[in-house]
Amino acid sequence: MEDVKANQEVIDQTANEPVLALSSPNRIRLAVSLFYFGQGIAFASWASRIPDIKHSLNLSDGKLGSILLALPLGQLITMPISGRLVTKYGSKLILTITAPLYVLALSNLGLATAPWHLAAFLFLFGVVGNMCNIAVNTQGSEAEKLFGRPIMTSFHGAWSIAGFTGALVGLLMVNLHIIPYYHFWIIAFLIWGNVLLNYKHLVPGKGAKSERKPKLFTMPEGALLQLGIIGFCSMATEGAMFDWSGVYFKEIVKAPTSLVILGYASFMVMMATGRFVGDKIIEKLGRKKTIQISGLIISSGMFLSVFLPYIIPATIGFMLVGIGVSSIVPTVYSVAGKNGKVAPGIAIAMVSSVSYLGFLMGPPLIGYISALSSLQYSYAVIGVFGLLVSLLVGKIRAID
Repeated sequence: MEDVKANQEVIDQTANEPVLALSSPNRIRLAVSLFYFGQGIAFASWASRIPDIKHSLNLSDGKLGSILLALPLGQLITMPISGRLVTKYGSKLILTITAPLYVLALSNLGLATAPWHLAAFLFLFGVVGNMCNIAVNTQGSEAEKLFGRPIMTSFHGAWSIAGFTGALVGLLMVNLHIIPYYHFWIIAFLIWGNVLLNYKHLVPGKGAKSERKPKLFTMPEGALLQLGIIGFCSMATEGAMFDWSGVYFKEIVKAPTSLVILGYASFMVMMATGRFVGDKIIEKLGRKKTIQISGLIISSGMFLSVFLPYIIPATIGFMLVGIGVSSIVPTVYSVAGKNGKVAPGIAIAMVSSVSYLGFLMGPPLIGYISALSSLQYSYAVIGVFGLLVSLLVGKIRAID
């Protein structure tokens, strides 16, 4: 009976869509989850091979930090366009088109033979990735409405599981001496298959029509800006973990080659675990208290890995950071998508614009501080962002 009511709601909201295009809410949830998974494994595949690509291009920490700036720069520049496209044409169409292009852009990263090649390919990877990100998070927000309860964190959990899977696949590829280019193409074929099997089951809809032409970029205000600041702190931490965890374990922890991926994998698996239980925790503690505790956990884990840079304590520290960041961004996007004043796609794009400044600044900041002092100290600086999350969320009314 619940599925019938939910389907009727989708029909009412998307009267122009053929009825045959509709699926049950549970099938829609599975399809959306698999698209999150696809994006996660693509990104994790890149992250797992950063140490190899850094070595093959003979890059210093400072140079790598500068080059890594290209990816979030591509994401940030595309933010206003992505939100408008998703709102105009619908997240289903945009996601179906951009998801295959995302892994095609991934494969290009394996072709880099010079630093500027890598920077250009990362910029393109960021551009397409942002369109996928806005579209899939809009899908997640719309799917959540069908259930009438929090499920957004579980979608991001699928992304995190994919990250862990991608890390394991990356470890396998490294041990089998398979170069990144071939590795990335294997992932591309898997994602294309996923798109073909599941695009029909995404949340239907053709997008919204507007009477007036919107500005290309509108600065988020009030609640959306506040949500963006929280996302900024969390994503700065995530960016540092995604791009530098392998290097940290190799150069600071001095892990053997076969265990270099352990830091990234431990972070991702605990972030995934936190996201699958996050919805229940949010229902019990509330969004605000959950995020406050999460910020403290982030800082504790980061400082543990800094002050005790050995395999066991550093691994535990990275696990704590994974738990800490797990619920912050999903909660921020969920609240933004339900703001009631701005279309979900545009609202999520606005919040993402501010959040991704953190993703933009985090990895390069690590590289620059590392070049001036050491990678160990740069991670200590990132640990401060967890404390900022706990302090800021108490002052934000948009999160209950």
